[in-house]
Amino acid sequence: MGEIVASATPMLLQTLLGSCVAACLRDPAAGVGGMNHILLPGSCTGEARPSRCGVHAMELLINAIVNAGGDRRRLVAKVFGGGNVVSSLQSPTIGELNASFIRSFLATEKIPLVAQRLGGKQAVQVNFRTDTGKATVHTVDGSRLLSILSAEDDYRCSFAQADTGGDITLF
Repeated sequence: MGEIVASATPMLLQTLLGSCVAACLRDPAAGVGGMNHILLPGSCTGEARPSRCGVHAMELLINAIVNAGGDRRRLVAKVFGGGNVVSSLQSPTIGELNASFIRSFLATEKIPLVAQRLGGKQAVQVNFRTDTGKATVHTVDGSRLLSILSAEDDYRCSFAQADTGGDITLF
């Protein structure tokens, strides 16, 4: 969670998603692509690893692609995840909020969404080729689901308990 990778060299990127979302962005003309793994939607203040939060993760990914030779104006997106893998959660779930965030962000930034698999009730593994833009998605069997849920839950708990206080001086 919170990882961001972009490359002009062909790479196969992989991630596992429960309620998290991954955005796969690519500049087809330059052959530069990348992926992030977003845990929480929007912007997170006081976060030790802001790359786990939507706005920061997207901006970091876009900047990494541009730094690798891509052009922001040519980016296209494929997005995955945002599942409701714990059926007892009430709506809106983190997965629903993540899915809503990523669609809204891409629309606001005018990045075409060319493929998506958001929602559902199962965790997924995403494979993305940075050079071709090919993405494959596989549902994950139940044996890996507990570790995904545990990692997401541990992080949410630590985030909720984090001390974001401190002295502020306004001028």
